[in-house]
Amino acid sequence: MLAETPFADHLERPRGRGHTPAGACTGAAGGAACGDLIRISLALDPASADGAIADAGFDASGCGAALAAGSATVELIRGRPLLEAARVGAGEIAQALGGLLPAKRHAAELAADALHRALGGAVREQAGLAANGGRTLVAMSGGVDSAVAALLTARAGEEVVGVTLELWSDPENDGERSCCSAQAVRGARELAHQQGFPHLSIDLRAEFRAGVVDHWLADQRAGLTPNPCLRCNGNVRLDAMLELADRLGCARLVTGHYARLQEPSDPLLRTARDEGKDQSYVLAALAPASLARLRFPLGEMTKPEVREVAERAGLRVARKPDSQDLCFLAGTGLARFLERHGGVAGEDGAGSGDIVDRAGRRLGGHDGAQRFTIGQRRGLRIGGAETLYVLGTDPAARTVTVGPREALLSDVVAVRDVTLRRPGAGVDGVRVRSHGALHPCRVAADVPAGRHPALRLELDEPIVRAAPGQVACLYAGDVILGHGTVAA
Repeated sequence: MLAETPFADHLERPRGRGHTPAGACTGAAGGAACGDLIRISLALDPASADGAIADAGFDASGCGAALAAGSATVELIRGRPLLEAARVGAGEIAQALGGLLPAKRHAAELAADALHRALGGAVREQAGLAANGGRTLVAMSGGVDSAVAALLTARAGEEVVGVTLELWSDPENDGERSCCSAQAVRGARELAHQQGFPHLSIDLRAEFRAGVVDHWLADQRAGLTPNPCLRCNGNVRLDAMLELADRLGCARLVTGHYARLQEPSDPLLRTARDEGKDQSYVLAALAPASLARLRFPLGEMTKPEVREVAERAGLRVARKPDSQDLCFLAGTGLARFLERHGGVAGEDGAGSGDIVDRAGRRLGGHDGAQRFTIGQRRGLRIGGAETLYVLGTDPAARTVTVGPREALLSDVVAVRDVTLRRPGAGVDGVRVRSHGALHPCRVAADVPAGRHPALRLELDEPIVRAAPGQVACLYAGDVILGHGTVAA
């Protein structure tokens, strides 16, 4: 008589099928697209110092492999410490079933996705691991930078726990080009497990929509040119990961950003050694208390050096291209996104209007003033020998005003809603674009550190006016002293 296989055992005697523990957190994966659906439910032991999984159950529909994978997952995690369960991935689930053919591997991947969504919910709601000074949470996006940041942290002797946030889900997006899609979460988990690290994923889609995308859409409707990355890093993403670090007993949070820190006791951001990759601008809204718990191991490295480290370590993402779009725009055009998510279509001020010169004379038409930004010269579709640039937009009047380049120049930048970490007298430069030039300037008034409704920056030389809504980062040399929003 042939011995029963693990797959058959789980199929005939599924562990925990239909069982939902009291107070459980549930994660699901699959659905209509593939026909298979797996739900994993689990609860942590509140008396356990390592967050042991007190109980778990599952349910599944679809093929037999989905049922067996759910059962194997429950058996793998029951009674295990939280961070051990966070090491379980599709490979471990497939192995527990005696191995799966490629056509059935999908079931193990769904079970792993469901498990990690359940674990993420349990961490946010139930976890309270004892503080461990040698444990570090590492933000992992599935790209080469965060993978190398995790690798370097482990090489420094720290216990690494990887985390990825799922921030946006849209069928029109290219998930492979986004750092926060479901595909990115799975890729980051595989990278973490490849390096032997536990990995957790956190669903922050609701918070991201309310705290970042809705504000961005409102600014777009108002004719502004916002930078959502500062709001995301300063108010949503990194704050959530720092809270997660507390629940996991982690002393610090490491990210793969190209940035540096100055003055550990009262930290300020510095630009990275690789100026072409510097990301300090998009981190400018972080409070000093948050910065004090952050580490940026790539701040002293160049991108080629990071890729070389990844290649030597055998990381498959060593040559992965960098993402270029805003994460929620990945693979989707701006106009299409605005139409689908309420940025233009159906709103007051939306629709066609006139392109006019400074005297108000009509030169042509447009399909929406919100589609244009200050300084834009392409896409105007108006004739004439002179090259014209967008000087201003008025969504309410549905007009776009254009003129010659010299009309864009200004030796003053008006900034509103300003936060200064140090007195304004120390400011000697301003940057109004993420990778734009640093322009020498001074604050027009003697102002102390703190919050200010408005400041006037006087430039040493005129520059092309920044679009209202953009972020202005204020510097002393290569150190960020504060930030605000460019005013109209």
